[in-house]
Amino acid sequence: MRLMTRRSTPFTAPAEGVWTEEVGTITGALELRTTCDGNGDLVAHVRYSGALDWYTVRGGRARLHDVRDHDPVHTLLVNVLRR
Repeated sequence: MRLMTRRSTPFTAPAEGVWTEEVGTITGALELRTTCDGNGDLVAHVRYSGALDWYTVRGGRARLHDVRDHDPVHTLLVNVLRR
């Protein structure tokens, strides 16, 4: 069984912010965390830097064809969310 992998990167959201499922839009200094399980199910969460609560990014669930794609998908998401 493959383990779940987790990637995390701090970034600053643009003025429009990042839309979340739980609380709507959040802005400012944030952190993106993506998790991917052994089946390739990826989930993207964000939180305010230093906060405890994580929020699911709207549209932030996907199934990867190959779990090795987790790193490039995480990098892509960070770049999209910060622009």
